[in-house]
Amino acid sequence: MSDKNIRILPLGGLGEVGRNCTVLEYDDSILVIDAGLMFPEEDMLGVDLVIPDFDYLLTNREKVRGIIITHGHEDHIGALPFLLRELEGVPVYATPLTRGLIETKLKSHGLLRSADLHTIVAGQQVDLGPFDVTPFHVNHSIPDSVGYAIRTPLGLIVHTGDFKIDHTPLEGRTTDLAALSKMANEGVMVLLADSTNAESPGYTPSERRLVDSFERAFAQAHGRVIVTTFASLLSRVQLVIETAARFGRKVAIAGRSMEESIAIAEKLGYVAFPPNTRVQLSEVNNLPGDQVCIVATGSQGEPNAALARMAAGRFRFVHIRDGDTIILSSKAIPGNETAIHRNIDNLFRRGANVIYGEGAGMHVSGHAAQEELKLMLNLLRPLYFVPVHGAYRMLHMHASLAYAMGYPREDVFLLDNGQGVSLSESGAELMEPIELSPVYVDGSLVGDVGAAILRDRKALSQDGFVVARVALQSGQVVDDPEIVSQGFVYVPESGDLLRSAETAILDTIKQHSSDCRNTEEIEQRIKRRLESLFYDETRRRPVVIPMVTAS
Repeated sequence: MSDKNIRILPLGGLGEVGRNCTVLEYDDSILVIDAGLMFPEEDMLGVDLVIPDFDYLLTNREKVRGIIITHGHEDHIGALPFLLRELEGVPVYATPLTRGLIETKLKSHGLLRSADLHTIVAGQQVDLGPFDVTPFHVNHSIPDSVGYAIRTPLGLIVHTGDFKIDHTPLEGRTTDLAALSKMANEGVMVLLADSTNAESPGYTPSERRLVDSFERAFAQAHGRVIVTTFASLLSRVQLVIETAARFGRKVAIAGRSMEESIAIAEKLGYVAFPPNTRVQLSEVNNLPGDQVCIVATGSQGEPNAALARMAAGRFRFVHIRDGDTIILSSKAIPGNETAIHRNIDNLFRRGANVIYGEGAGMHVSGHAAQEELKLMLNLLRPLYFVPVHGAYRMLHMHASLAYAMGYPREDVFLLDNGQGVSLSESGAELMEPIELSPVYVDGSLVGDVGAAILRDRKALSQDGFVVARVALQSGQVVDDPEIVSQGFVYVPESGDLLRSAETAILDTIKQHSSDCRNTEEIEQRIKRRLESLFYDETRRRPVVIPMVTAS
């Protein structure tokens, strides 16, 4: 009997929506599934992106046999440039559209020439050390999405990727239930399955349901129609293009990411414009409003996206006016609601009719609801089950579905990032967790911003800061302390408070004159004294920055 085991270690995507990255390890070989990013939450001030902690992979870089990608959404490919910058030469496998999106991303980071990219299609087997990897087609909100059947020396592991079971998809291909049935006959050791919609009862509606919704919206629109959705939701983009063409409207594209995604999709045949339908954005002002449709970025309220700039009145080619119809064909990612609602308010102020929200019927999810999740479990009947991809409540609900279907609790593993499970011929058990830290991307800096800096930024945003400067010579104060405040109090009306602060600084120096040659020590004493004073007087906690110079 072999004493070797397979270890499944999530580096991201569990207990959160985004940052998907899972490691499979056997002997001296590692297989990585996805490398995604997460957009910052509201309290991550100044942060642009959040990526997985790749230290485990970098420490074991010689073991990494390859990276397999399920689909082209940012939460699955967005961190690839940051990983490949450190693991240069590691092969990456993806379906044609996903590869095209990856190439665009790597090119913008200057990494395309050094990347080892491979195109795979559903049903094609790839051998990566002890892992025999075969993708199978699934429905999702982007074409060319796949799950993976991963055959290992100990058994078959199935990773669904993001999926739903759509019997009438707009792209034409359904989730490959026949391939899943064959896997079930072979015997599945472990299933890792998408949990995003585990809270939603029933079935996720088909994308085809939106055909009638868009028909109604276009029929009722008398001016320009502007549709915003995810740039990667290409089946939705194609539906908008076809609907616009039926209503005699020309289609223009607004937003760089939308232009890039459509260019790749056109090249690969996933998006097609009917003859004489597409126009340049600069031409729309020369057309009657009822002949114009614009597909724009900005569904999540991104401040520099096309729709946000239109809403703010600072978009070069399009100025929102009375009679425009704006369609938000997307669901808000948690944390983006405030920005989205601000844009909607501004669009209404400019006279547009905005169609948005769940009740508008302009969006369907790309993730499986409870009945589809149960079907996947029933179809594959794995020995062990690991819910993945989702906030902890989603993972919990998915696990509860498995319990209700008869799975013993000891065969269902509710994991957190860094908490792995080890599988051997004798069973499965939790591994000792490894410590992971979120890695923040702030401008060109990766990992330089940590929890302490975020705490400072939060304090600055809430209570402002105070800089207290004082010069010492031979232990004596040379001149009156200088206090500069920003975002804390209105200085012209706070003379008494600032004079009290000056007095506090002088008292502190006098009381600790023996320490005055140690500027760091006296700075800390001034900091504590002023923090206490400001809180007692204002019940606020500004960031206090003492600056003591001694000669």
